[in-house]
Amino acid sequence: MVTTQDIVLRHYFRERIVLGQDNLPKQGPVLLAPTHRSRWDALMLPMAAGRRVTGRDCRFMVTLDEMKGLQGWFLHRLGCFPVDQVKPSLTSLRYAIDLMADGQQVVVFPEGKINRSEEPIELYQGLARLAQLAQNQNIDVQIVPVGLGYSEVIPKACGRASICFAEPMKILGTGREAVKSFNAELSKQMHAAEQAALHAVGRLKKAP
Repeated sequence: MVTTQDIVLRHYFRERIVLGQDNLPKQGPVLLAPTHRSRWDALMLPMAAGRRVTGRDCRFMVTLDEMKGLQGWFLHRLGCFPVDQVKPSLTSLRYAIDLMADGQQVVVFPEGKINRSEEPIELYQGLARLAQLAQNQNIDVQIVPVGLGYSEVIPKACGRASICFAEPMKILGTGREAVKSFNAELSKQMHAAEQAALHAVGRLKKAP
């Protein structure tokens, strides 16, 4: 089945590379934790990890600002739902947890915004706390670090795009220290996956 993202991606990028696809869990609730380098990320993820691959859609948790205007209309069609990063509402968190309880695949960008520096930045705590809330309700969620890379810092037509999935992780323990420890390891794994993606599109000459 050809989807909207297939058509758009094929016409914009001359090559789309997927690495580590075997690391995507085929069953059970999943949190995808990608780096955020471009608005193209929202199309690359369903292409590489959507229903055709995993049997599940990618349900994006995005910021309130991203759900405004034409972009918001398009994101809604992609299965996105909004959350306030500063004060997430119980409704948004409840919706995300219900999706995971149903064995769905939820996408949360831990960096919170597009970051083109290629260097790890401090992650928001939302994803880790969401995973803790799910586990408190006996929802055994797996978290998959994801790295995205493009042949140019700002992706250009006829360029190359790559996405790399690392091995799934789980958050252990409760409380702030568990979140801090988990985020440190998650950041490390996201960065490693991104380095592999950048190498695949020629931005890194030496393999990570």
